[in-house]
Amino acid sequence: MTIKPYPHHPSEESVTELQTEIEERLASSAPGVEVLLVEVIPGEVLRLFIDHPDGVTLAMCERVSELLSDYRDRYALEVSSPGQDRPLTKPQHFSRFLGRRARVRLRDGRDGHKSLTGELVGASELEVTIAAPDGIVSIPYEQIARSNLLPGD
Repeated sequence: MTIKPYPHHPSEESVTELQTEIEERLASSAPGVEVLLVEVIPGEVLRLFIDHPDGVTLAMCERVSELLSDYRDRYALEVSSPGQDRPLTKPQHFSRFLGRRARVRLRDGRDGHKSLTGELVGASELEVTIAAPDGIVSIPYEQIARSNLLPGD
């Protein structure tokens, strides 16, 4: 597989391409491993959050790191479990955690807010609905910059 070069500060599109590339590689070499989120941190760090139906162990993180070792030519590679503040990046993630509290950061402000916090009460293929302090709010996925569960909920 040829790894495409990415600019020093990757655009959102190139990070999406990078995530797709990594998901495709792991689908065949590490079945059951789900790539929840790929981030490129300034300073050339490639961070992956992974999950697995049986949970994520240190050995699994090490295996994924080894499977992606060629990315180390360009990045410091970090592979991690989702943790308590699990990232939510796909419609099925939001559906799976209905009833839990989450923080949703928006690409553009909405009614003066860049972030909404509340209980996940609905999730379709197009949008997530949360019960925020100001009422029920539906947010199209394309307006979400980042979202995660809140620890302890």
